[in-house]
Amino acid sequence: MRLFTPEAMREADQKAVEMGYPSLLLMEWAGMKAARVYQELFGHRPAVVLAGKGNNGGDGLVLARHLHLAGVPVRVFAAEGQGGDALLARRALEAHGLEIRPLEEAIWNREEVLVDALFGTGLKGPLESFHAGLVERMNASGLPILALDLPSGLPFTPHAQATATVAFAAFKTPHLLHREACGRLFLADIGLPKVLLEREDLPEIATPEGLLPLLPKRPLTAHKGSVGRVGVLGGYRGEGLRYAGAPVLSALGAYRMGAGLVHLVAPEGSPLEPLEAVFHPVQVPALPSMRVEALAVGMGGGPWGREWALKALEARLPTVLDADALHLEVLEAYRKAGVPTVLTPHAGEAGRLLGMSPEEVAKDPLRAAQTLAERTGLTVVLKGNPTVVAQGSRLSVNPTGNPALATGGTGDVLSGVIAALLAAGLSPFDAARLGVYLHGLAGDLLAQERDVGLLAREVAEALPKARRALSESSIPPWRTV
Repeated sequence: MRLFTPEAMREADQKAVEMGYPSLLLMEWAGMKAARVYQELFGHRPAVVLAGKGNNGGDGLVLARHLHLAGVPVRVFAAEGQGGDALLARRALEAHGLEIRPLEEAIWNREEVLVDALFGTGLKGPLESFHAGLVERMNASGLPILALDLPSGLPFTPHAQATATVAFAAFKTPHLLHREACGRLFLADIGLPKVLLEREDLPEIATPEGLLPLLPKRPLTAHKGSVGRVGVLGGYRGEGLRYAGAPVLSALGAYRMGAGLVHLVAPEGSPLEPLEAVFHPVQVPALPSMRVEALAVGMGGGPWGREWALKALEARLPTVLDADALHLEVLEAYRKAGVPTVLTPHAGEAGRLLGMSPEEVAKDPLRAAQTLAERTGLTVVLKGNPTVVAQGSRLSVNPTGNPALATGGTGDVLSGVIAALLAAGLSPFDAARLGVYLHGLAGDLLAQERDVGLLAREVAEALPKARRALSESSIPPWRTV
């Protein structure tokens, strides 16, 4: 599945028309599918459809007709000046005797649901004057909002805060970069020829169907030495400080992801959990003799972070570099050595490496991740919501995860997860995108019980459940209609 920009989606629509697929049919399917979602979510609760004059407004007018025919009370407020398919949709609605009032007269009451069909992906800049005020009134109403294709105003401010969004044909970048504004996501197949959606030049969205074949299998003859052994190097003790928990969480993440054996190399006096790990206490960063297939390095390293990374390089093993191991000279050394390497920075760390502010990174994480991957020649996991995996020109955007994961130590768990998958034989790109998906899915499963107060160790403990969920189901974090 590919992640489209609004411009790429308009290009696909136009190519469909050039291939002979009627644009009016695309609008009819879009409105019909959106009406189905409305009824699934809100039943026969009365609807107020707010329609712009473009194609998104036309989608809303088709939805209004289908709701009316299904017996749902509908009131429609539409902009004047529709043309083309939108005008035909308006006439079809009027033929059923439904009154269409000017958009400027839009009002609603507390029993109704608002349908946002104002702009969709057709916006070129921030909303102004009347439309900005209308969107702000919608948000202030407290009523449910169903957005067609995209909440009006995105990716700018102000924008509609949707309860649910029905994306047409494919997801667009704002759906994942501004998930909070989109609410619950639905993906509507509107009949666009599949060949137009298979764009290898666009970022991929990680899906269960694409990731399930990567999940390491265990034969009946498996033993702890045959399913991947991981070395975790990290922690710091000195100057009155001790960072000991981070590498322990990475070790736990590696075990819960399926590593057969974990060697924990950390400062003397560090916690011994997980008890199953082989503990190598050290006074300074060191690389003890151990048989492992992959390393996770730098978690809680503090002032020792650079030394941990350079010591680990001596092993020439697939490596995850995290936290205090992320320095430009370290990354250059790993690139020159040709070691398969995954970097796991958050926005602040990525900004430091790129010479950007964290805000600039967060504003366009796809570009930031790709730039860092191209500059370093390594695989990058730019942590955030969404998390982006980049390797050269390849980009994978992760749809799992939620704000409950915003707690100390969850990133350390992720480093161990990816290292375990590297040790199992996956390539850096595959280990990164599978690990990120399962880590986020573990958080999603836990968020069903509570949305705050999550502990990093609990995320690690939920990883086997996430693996099982991926194996038994191909339902992504959205509904396809």
